[in-house]
Amino acid sequence: MPKTQFANLDEIKARKGQEIALSDWLTIEQERINGFAEATGDHQWIHVDVERAKRDSPFKAPIAHGYLTLSLLAKFSQESIGLGGVRMGINYGLNKVRFTSPVRVGSRVRARFSLKDWEDIEGGVQFTWTATVEVEGQEKPACIAEMLSRWYV
Repeated sequence: MPKTQFANLDEIKARKGQEIALSDWLTIEQERINGFAEATGDHQWIHVDVERAKRDSPFKAPIAHGYLTLSLLAKFSQESIGLGGVRMGINYGLNKVRFTSPVRVGSRVRARFSLKDWEDIEGGVQFTWTATVEVEGQEKPACIAEMLSRWYV
């Protein structure tokens, strides 16, 4: 998908209450899951033991860590939303996160971003986003998060 580009903060503020961007699809490979397990120390078999997950898991395949799915929001937002006239943006936190459906290895995921709200802060703007991670072919999303970002001019 092409990046949704905004010239300045005022242009994006005008889109409050609207969907802003949709990321490209990303295939979740076992290597990414294993790398996340290494980085976090979370080696639960449901994520990293392929044969046991196929045999013993209710999902019949390894699944991505919920926090791996959540962490992809940084990648998806950077790749799908561009904002001119700012010197930097930072992730400021999360208000609410729900992992509503598993992401099986081999699945493709993408994110939708809607601008829920914004407020002026010293030196910039704080945005509140509703981010929804979809799984291709599944009706129920994998993750719904209310995330905060700060953009400084």
